[in-house]
Amino acid sequence: MIMAEKTIQNTNSCGSCCTKLVQVGVKLGNNVILEDISLHLHCGQLTAIVGPNGAGKTTLLKTILGEVPHTGHVHFLDSGQKRRDKPFIGYVPQRLEFDPSAPMTVADLFGAALQKRPAWMGLAKVQRKIVEESLNAAGAGHLLNRKLGQLSGGELQRVMLALALTPLPDLLLLDEPVSGVDMAGVEAFYEMVSQLRKRYHLSIILVTHDLAAVSGFADRMIFLDKKIIAQGLPDQVLGHPLVQQIFGRLKPESN
Repeated sequence: MIMAEKTIQNTNSCGSCCTKLVQVGVKLGNNVILEDISLHLHCGQLTAIVGPNGAGKTTLLKTILGEVPHTGHVHFLDSGQKRRDKPFIGYVPQRLEFDPSAPMTVADLFGAALQKRPAWMGLAKVQRKIVEESLNAAGAGHLLNRKLGQLSGGELQRVMLALALTPLPDLLLLDEPVSGVDMAGVEAFYEMVSQLRKRYHLSIILVTHDLAAVSGFADRMIFLDKKIIAQGLPDQVLGHPLVQQIFGRLKPESN
């Protein structure tokens, strides 16, 4: 995959953000969503969070975002393992809720998200340049003036990724980013994310069901089912008996 030559403007200390969870728990009434989660997600790595439906994967991301009440602690550390303020976090949700019949374009979406003026006024010149660079980095530069309702699932996810990269975050969270995308699109998306990680030394946490596909790109994999069942290199996690029981025997893909 050919990546854009332009670089995204960045004022954050990208690649210097480690995330540490200590005995994190989440309950909804009497229902345990997450239990005793202790993790150290390392700087500049792509970590894949996998597990069955209802395992708490999305809740884990929202806990890191600070959107979910929880017990335990979530710490952000710099590369010297010292505490730092909450980093700038980019987030790609499972789906974007919008009216597909509306005339909103990709440029309008960015304008509404990044500017204080109404979306119908269009992007300011300086903002437009930044948006174009982000879209190019996500392989979506040609979509700037396309209506959202005309985008395929894969194109929409690239647009959402570009939005999460504007401005370039310290930490990038992706929640089922390839849901509804065909296998060729899945592998192309993971390859692109892997290249973005290497280019900008991004710390990335990715929730997915595509174990075999993501294993060729992830530095580390965590199998979650309300609590941590297994963690380590992808081939180690895929070889865990419970993982094989739930997902079948899977072998990591080679890059």
